[in-house]
Amino acid sequence: MGNRRKAREYALFMLYAYDTTKLDPNYILENFYADEERAKASRKIKEYAEKLFKKVLENKPFIDKTIESKSKHWKLSRMSTIDRNILRIATYELLYEDLDPPIVINEAIEIGKRYGDSESGVFINGILDAINKDLK
Repeated sequence: MGNRRKAREYALFMLYAYDTTKLDPNYILENFYADEERAKASRKIKEYAEKLFKKVLENKPFIDKTIESKSKHWKLSRMSTIDRNILRIATYELLYEDLDPPIVINEAIEIGKRYGDSESGVFINGILDAINKDLK
């Protein structure tokens, strides 16, 4: 698994923790690497994961509005916490990072298949594809 994928997964875990507990983001960041496995992650993985976590929260109103504009009949509150946060990460990357959109979308789909339900990949693909088309 590549560094970016692992960083995206870590950002997903942090956003999930924030979304479900509403704990202070700094508390989540300070305690996230207390787990022995996560503590072993490279500096690059940690830096990108933390950047994604912070930037998604910083830009959350616009990111959420963008996602909702493309999710017909699905308010963010009705989406699973996993799908919602995968979409937030990928939407942030599409809007603010200089990354290849097909790679961003594919990574989000793969993470959705791993951590979401049987429909997550298709759902995530549809929304991100619509967002990407608007960006072109």
